Amino acid sequence: MKIENQKVVSATYELYINGESGQEELMEKATEEAPLVWCHGEGMMLPAFEAAMAGKEEGESFDFVLAAKDAYGEYLEEGLMTLPKKMFFNGDGEFDSERVYVGAIVPMNTTDGQVVKAQVCEITDESVTIDLNHPYAGEDLHFKGTIIAIRDVTPGELEAIRNPRHGCCGGGCHKKKGENCGDCGEGCGNCGGCE
Repeated sequence: MKIENQKVVSATYELYINGESGQEELMEKATEEAPLVWCHGEGMMLPAFEAAMAGKEEGESFDFVLAAKDAYGEYLEEGLMTLPKKMFFNGDGEFDSERVYVGAIVPMNTTDGQVVKAQVCEITDESVTIDLNHPYAGEDLHFKGTIIAIRDVTPGELEAIRNPRHGCCGGGCHKKKGENCGDCGEGCGNCGGCE
């Protein structure tokens, strides 16, 4: 079986980026015990990643680089924002130091109501500086790995992917994690939202 749209793919991988020393540094790793799993063609992965993986077969190895422009784009200085510290106060009117600290990823609302993730870069007495750039913005991504399994997606999995707030795999399940959740309990492994 080959990787094509609506196939569930499991793969091991290592992701490298160039470090400050000029040498590649390992940033992420997925093993056979905890593989990367996605449904091909459903927007779960970067389009350039899916294009590079299309047509590969079970057991096949891969080794390719996505240029920054094909991954998370170039680093944009305008992605750095300094905001009033009071925007990060908790319900008690105090700065939320448990949730907001240098290096923390915090959700932020855009002017059009979308939620985006930002990394906290600096905290002063008056302000918090956040970075809205993806952590890998401006980086070429070097992927190495092996395809360990390819199978057809089930109708329940496809429904859960396309409508993530409906059904078990979207987190609305009343079952405990690991219990059979109907269609998506057929081994998809996506029931992490189950309580």
